[in-house]
Amino acid sequence: MTADIQMARELATGAGEVLLQVRQSWKGSDPKELKNLGDRGAQEWLAAELARRVPGDAVLSEEAEDGRARLTADRVWIIDPLDGTREFSEPPRDDWAVHVALWEQGDLTAGAVARPAAEVTYDSSPGHELWTRSERPIRLAVSRSRPPAFLHALQEVLGAELVPMGSAGVKTLSVVTGECDAYVHAGGQYEWDSAAPVAVARSRGLTVTRVDGSPMEYNRESPWLPDLMVAHPDVVPALTEALQQVDLPDSP
Repeated sequence: MTADIQMARELATGAGEVLLQVRQSWKGSDPKELKNLGDRGAQEWLAAELARRVPGDAVLSEEAEDGRARLTADRVWIIDPLDGTREFSEPPRDDWAVHVALWEQGDLTAGAVARPAAEVTYDSSPGHELWTRSERPIRLAVSRSRPPAFLHALQEVLGAELVPMGSAGVKTLSVVTGECDAYVHAGGQYEWDSAAPVAVARSRGLTVTRVDGSPMEYNRESPWLPDLMVAHPDVVPALTEALQQVDLPDSP
């Protein structure tokens, strides 16, 4: 494990501990208040730690202004202090996460995704074996609260099973662990929604691309990414063919 991967892991885990403390000490009744407290607490902790540990690195965060200095920086940390605010605000749900990734001169070189309430952190360290897929219908990770219409069409074409769950990071991790065979997102996300999960997924031997097969790119001028596919390599041919038969939503 490189020093940067270790740091990504420590940062994601540490921010997760902050979020658990926020959740445990909250005495209010408005879920929106809990969401805001979580976002703010994790962002402040991560910002302080990054400034202390790597003061020369740039940062792109969901919860901070994009200062644009990252566009000329060699190293950029891409973070989502709390991925899945809805799930975080519904104790005891555990399908929310913290994302910490490092982009260096053109590609992701480190990443970690913590699931604090599940007491686990995944990182992009090498040496992990790809899980073996059994013969069964393809399982697709899908939003539990806002499943997009195209996924139902994709399910029909593939004869797939839909597995509902919370945050974007958790959906990608479901393919990392073998709970699902693929996660397909269309309609747009931001770089912080996928950077750390993508780094982890790549380290496990999963196929990670845009839905058209082109590579994922990060630290672009606009942090908006149109789509994402994370899949076990065995299902990629069938998934690619099926995606050509469904109408995908346009990115806003």
